[in-house]
Amino acid sequence: MQITDVRVRKITKEGKMRAIVSITIDDEFVIHDIKVIEGDKGMFIAMPSKKATDGEYRDIAHPINSKTRETIQNIILESYEKALLEPDEDELD
Repeated sequence: MQITDVRVRKITKEGKMRAIVSITIDDEFVIHDIKVIEGDKGMFIAMPSKKATDGEYRDIAHPINSKTRETIQNIILESYEKALLEPDEDELD
């Protein structure tokens, strides 16, 4: 599995969410709405989820082992750090 594209939308509103990310895997499969969150122990990702009828949130798509989760998280957080260095689109005008 190769992550072949990462698209980062920075969030500037107050709160712990810093970005929303989409990744493409092997140029064939896209996962949207991965959140980059600043937690008490540092940055982490939250996979896309939806609210179930019991009120709990459940992931819609997620890695099934910790090695894959770590790989995806590292690539996303690296892309987020690079995005922080780029000017925002509204700053270009």
